[in-house]
Amino acid sequence: MRKIGFIVFALLVFAGLASAQVPTSGNVFFGYSYYNTDLSSIDRANTNGWEASVEGKVIPFLGFVADFDSHYGSQNFPQCPVVPVGGGGGGCSSFNANVTEHNFLFGPRVSFSVGRFRPFAEALFGGAHVDAGAFGTNTAFATALGGGVDYKIIRPIAWRFQGDYVQTRFFDTTQNNVRLSTGIVLRF
Repeated sequence: MRKIGFIVFALLVFAGLASAQVPTSGNVFFGYSYYNTDLSSIDRANTNGWEASVEGKVIPFLGFVADFDSHYGSQNFPQCPVVPVGGGGGGCSSFNANVTEHNFLFGPRVSFSVGRFRPFAEALFGGAHVDAGAFGTNTAFATALGGGVDYKIIRPIAWRFQGDYVQTRFFDTTQNNVRLSTGIVLRF
């Protein structure tokens, strides 16, 4: 009888501790996103798209984030003709390709509330995939460092302004990108 009582007691204690680890608050964000990227060595591309994230709070000022975005636009890429050995030099030209980039990032976010404002900072890590049309596709490691502020409109709804420095490594080169987003936040 003592064994059964001890097992029941242990299960209740561990169940209580386990439920304390489940996030009981957080938020969901969806909005417009502007992305400036240097995928090509010729120039930078300005792309537009969307960003969505979900955050689960572990403790009041620390949460973990899953962040997804997709951006669409066009980019100029270099096109140099193959010159035969001993042949004359040929000039390089450029061609324009449609570009789609998807990022999927995860990591911690710290935040605190000051009246109607909730500033936050985040460090996200994950992957990215780009489809550059005729130039090719590539999947690579990606990181994002940034932050923003949520402005509370009414209790469960806020508006977010966010900026991130996103680094990707497509086609064996490093791209330094800027992502600016704004949109609606549903808090739970």
